[in-house]
Amino acid sequence: MTIYGDVVEPRGGMLWMGTLIECCGAHGLSETLVRTAVSRLVAAGRLEGLRIGRRSYYRLSDAARSEFRAASRLLFLPPPASEDWLFCLSETSSDQELGAGWVRLSPTVAIAPNREGVAPVDGVVMRAGQVEGQGDLRSFAREKWALEDVAHSYQAFLDRHQCLLDGPSFVASLSPEEALARRLRLVHDYRQAALIDPRLPPAACPTDWPAERARRLFVTAYLGLSGRADAFVGETFLNDQGALEAVNAETEQRLSRLESEAASWARAGSSHQTLQ
Repeated sequence: MTIYGDVVEPRGGMLWMGTLIECCGAHGLSETLVRTAVSRLVAAGRLEGLRIGRRSYYRLSDAARSEFRAASRLLFLPPPASEDWLFCLSETSSDQELGAGWVRLSPTVAIAPNREGVAPVDGVVMRAGQVEGQGDLRSFAREKWALEDVAHSYQAFLDRHQCLLDGPSFVASLSPEEALARRLRLVHDYRQAALIDPRLPPAACPTDWPAERARRLFVTAYLGLSGRADAFVGETFLNDQGALEAVNAETEQRLSRLESEAASWARAGSSHQTLQ
């Protein structure tokens, strides 16, 4: 599914089964396992198939495409950090299943960070900020959100992909196929961490919160790998019309957004290592 989100969706959405098998092989996944996974994803309504002659092609379903578009925004156009909070007061809130971002404080009160992506709820919703010096916000946040699990996921991402920042020579030593495999794993692992991050206001996060370091690694490594990775896509990936484009307006827009983000760090006086 990461292959579709990172490579296929921005290039029309359709992919030949043979290409999918070859790409997954670079990650140690056998043809049998890939075919079984595709069958299950079709049965689950995540993929849709097209048969032309003896070849099979697959695209994401509409539901899966919408989900991946939302995840793509988190990767390539993340919203600004939340600075304050939302409170929901409702006599019936105890009967509701709270949506994304919300945690319950009592049967009639729920709280969420004031950010994009927080699910709408029924009730009176108010906005509030902490009174400086009143209470331990970090301890409160640790009790209400699984921040240790999020930090562990970010740290695992950093440990696994830190080698990509060891210098331009490391990335230059990768073949185009290896660069794509590295980028796919980079996207997969970062998305897993980012999707479970509640994105609380910075004042509520632990003092050594790894989210920003992970973000910088993701942006820098993605930019560094993309030249070789995209060239490999254009040379080897096939859909029902022929070869996928190496680059197009949507892939260039993704890179442009990441480049702008990296440039903003430089303007803010933050140092980062750029891969060539």
